[in-house]
Amino acid sequence: MNFRILGKQGPTVSAIGLGCMGMSEFYGSTNEEQSIRTIHQALDIGINFLDTADMYGVGHNEELVGRAIKDRRDKVVLATKFGNVRGEDGSFKGVNGKPSYVKEACEASLKRLGVDVIDLYYQHRVDPDTPIEETVGAMADLVRQGKVRFLGLSEAAPQSIRRAYSVHPISALQTEYSLWTRDVEEEILATCRELGIGFVPYSPLGRGFLTGRIKTVEDLEEGDWRRNSPRFQGDNLEHNLGIVRRLEEIASAKRCSLAQLSLAWLLTRGEDIVPIFGAKRSEYVEDNLKALHVQLNREDLAQIDQAVPMGAAKGLRYPEASMQAVNR
Repeated sequence: MNFRILGKQGPTVSAIGLGCMGMSEFYGSTNEEQSIRTIHQALDIGINFLDTADMYGVGHNEELVGRAIKDRRDKVVLATKFGNVRGEDGSFKGVNGKPSYVKEACEASLKRLGVDVIDLYYQHRVDPDTPIEETVGAMADLVRQGKVRFLGLSEAAPQSIRRAYSVHPISALQTEYSLWTRDVEEEILATCRELGIGFVPYSPLGRGFLTGRIKTVEDLEEGDWRRNSPRFQGDNLEHNLGIVRRLEEIASAKRCSLAQLSLAWLLTRGEDIVPIFGAKRSEYVEDNLKALHVQLNREDLAQIDQAVPMGAAKGLRYPEASMQAVNR
């Protein structure tokens, strides 16, 4: 396993991490025993970076991860998030970054995870009604109290990142980044590098699209939220399948899978990049990790850029209402 450091003073993590969200919600059916086996397999083959959030499964995902790492806590750099508030019935109730809520959410996460300290604590979305200085101030208190080791943000705009960093060092920004979502290359990555903040791309495989396994919306289970994602609809889907076909030709020439090519490309973007892929089954973990052995030279990267330039994907990356909360 290769390792990378998140930020100037952040944790040392495996070069690729495991996102656990789909083990509880959003991507069709779930199987708790299978998910725990997948987490154990990831840890056994060298991944030490696990990502969850209090909203995934309305707390269920943190409980699941907590059970999985109970007897191997020392092997894990554990990241979770707060801020997206949901009711017990799963309804979304908005974003909350109020200092009192930060502390309340942390205590609840610690209990669900069954741990004494969270290694990396993210604000999941920026609260437009609470100055980010107040939110990060409360997060910094958690560091001083020994309940959190390092701080992170997710889907924050450059100005928000700078304001947050003025209060306390930020170790990581987690924002969507992949071959079909390259918006961060315009300004966000440069801001992170100027401040010495690590970057954690989520959905590095385009929510599964960059595996080549999704050819039609019918390939998605009933209840899978991607059925309502703009990029998986109608003409957008047909256009985006063209991207997949072009990338599959490059992957075939490199003798690797499309998923491996997509992850390998992200790893070339800088030593400060640590993508987290989602997987519910251990065979996908093993396959994706082989991306570490895919070597991409300048000619390969130029060919990929030509096949999938910035902005190539058609359709918003979230439904319009959810887009209001990103890059804020």
